[in-house]
Amino acid sequence: MPVPPWAAEVWENGPVTLPATAARPLRIGPLTLAAPVVLAPMAGITNTAFRRLCREYGAGLYVSEMITTRALVERNAATMRLIRHHESETPRSIQLYGVDPATTEAAVRMLVTEDHADHIDLNFGCPVPKVTRKGGGAALPWKLGLFRDIVSRAARAAGDVPLTVKMRKGIDPDHLTFLDAGRIAEDAGVSAVALHARTASEFYSGTADWDAIGELKQVVTSVPVLGNGDIWAADDAVRMLAETGCDGVVVGRGCLGRPWLFGDLARALGGPDAAPDDPVDATLAFVARAFRRHAELLVEFFDDEGRGCRDIRKHVAWYFKGYPVGGELRASLATVSTLAEIDDLIATMDLTAPYPGAAAEGQRGRAGSPKRTALPQGWLDSRDLGEDASCALAEAELDHSGG
Repeated sequence: MPVPPWAAEVWENGPVTLPATAARPLRIGPLTLAAPVVLAPMAGITNTAFRRLCREYGAGLYVSEMITTRALVERNAATMRLIRHHESETPRSIQLYGVDPATTEAAVRMLVTEDHADHIDLNFGCPVPKVTRKGGGAALPWKLGLFRDIVSRAARAAGDVPLTVKMRKGIDPDHLTFLDAGRIAEDAGVSAVALHARTASEFYSGTADWDAIGELKQVVTSVPVLGNGDIWAADDAVRMLAETGCDGVVVGRGCLGRPWLFGDLARALGGPDAAPDDPVDATLAFVARAFRRHAELLVEFFDDEGRGCRDIRKHVAWYFKGYPVGGELRASLATVSTLAEIDDLIATMDLTAPYPGAAAEGQRGRAGSPKRTALPQGWLDSRDLGEDASCALAEAELDHSGG
């Protein structure tokens, strides 16, 4: 890939910021984002509370938890709650997971006609065995005709609302799908294509193959290509853009316990108005305030203090990674039931503790290990959808996320 003249200096001379002439917005259909940054959907994480928190730090596109098309069309109560956005969320973004063209089309049309979303994404990247063993998620693009039918019908139903696709490289190194899927999606009329540069068999292990993002960028030329995988800090995003030529980045696990990463990204990649504040000094006091704010927003989202505080528990290890917060205090934070308890526990911390550097950086969340992808019997025998595969797909719409 051709490297911009500024790129060789970016990670040598810090701070990691694109030159003003290189900073650019991202256009996805009619939407213009002040920074080319997208929050990846994560089950149980990217609810309204977390999206609002991330948005407070910087510009970007903040996508919902993955919504199953069947549950949406059937107006499942929990699903209908998940597609709601706070009035401060603009643009409103929803990701859908579906395996049936008609159901996916109906779900997209419902979101559009009932004005639930300003952007819709389709997930073809889920590596969870319960999904892939029935032919869904990252397994689905192997069936080219089915993939084309789903994306084409969804794009038509979306009308003026931009529709995008998120996918993986393929099932495993011997069964790659991303270049074919990218071409099909572009021809179908999507507004952008995002690639998590791992196969389903890799899950989240190893190192993302950024070269694949560059390959996709060479093939998909009329709409933006977004890169996903191993964005742990702003300098990672800058390198990805420089090395691959992609148009923006999608960030998932890197923001767990670090919602202010979106401020760093907006300052590094966006224009002068993308992030209003100065660079973060992530002292323990700063982190504790962010954790408390997250809990407060969860309580508001669930309209239940106990439930909101139970939900924040899973974020404790991510927020305080590398900080001098002892095991007993962490254990207490992981059992809180009220905001007052959180306040009392924060009051016992040494809030003057500085940012711990490398100890707080790097990979976050579970990576898993490479494994053979679970697939329906005979799935790889043909790229056409046979009767047996159709039966497997009928059970594939489970409430799992990933990508």
